[in-house]
Amino acid sequence: MTPRVENAGIDAWVVRFSDRIDPANRNWITAFCRDCRAVLGDALVEMVPSYTTVLVQYDPWQLTDTVSRRLLESVLERLEPSSEDTGGRLIKLPVWYDVSVGPELSLIAERNGWSPQRVAAAHATAQYQVFALGFVPGFAFMGLVDPALATPRLATPRQQVPRGSIAIAERQTSAYPQVTPGGWNLIGRTPLTLFDATREPMTVLEPGDRVRFVPISRQRFIELGGDPTPVAEATP
Repeated sequence: MTPRVENAGIDAWVVRFSDRIDPANRNWITAFCRDCRAVLGDALVEMVPSYTTVLVQYDPWQLTDTVSRRLLESVLERLEPSSEDTGGRLIKLPVWYDVSVGPELSLIAERNGWSPQRVAAAHATAQYQVFALGFVPGFAFMGLVDPALATPRLATPRQQVPRGSIAIAERQTSAYPQVTPGGWNLIGRTPLTLFDATREPMTVLEPGDRVRFVPISRQRFIELGGDPTPVAEATP
């Protein structure tokens, strides 16, 4: 792996670790973010990690572009991710898998010659890595799903995806933190509030976290505060 430092404006750099999504990128990106915070200190304005890159924004009143780039390159030269790093926190998200709240369960099942229950079991068996947050606050891009579950985005996005919807797009999976338009394939719903601007931290999931989806019954879903309204009838 040979990371590249690319210009991203007058006060930012993009450090590119790879050109493809790979779980192995996480150790490098996590280690880079850790060391970068230590080296840049107060001159660091923001870091935004993603699947393959990290955006680093710095304070131009404290660092010139030349000095900031040199500092980033010095971090990369000494970068040594630990092979023993087991990742971030392990977060368990309860999910009610059902075609009423996850209509694409049937689509994925039919394509594979499976039952919807088998699709749910396959999705819940794996452990997923949170690569990045984006799209809307608290929306975590996670992967990688079993190739058998990988499904292209919908040709026509829904105007409203209910809050808490668990979804798949290609080999990515996520949970919608709020009602929003969206084109991912819905397979279930979590009762948890994934984003709350009045809470600290505001998001349940953070880059580097590991996630397991835990199947629950409709009754348990409701007990935990979930809204069982079917997708076709869902309201904001």
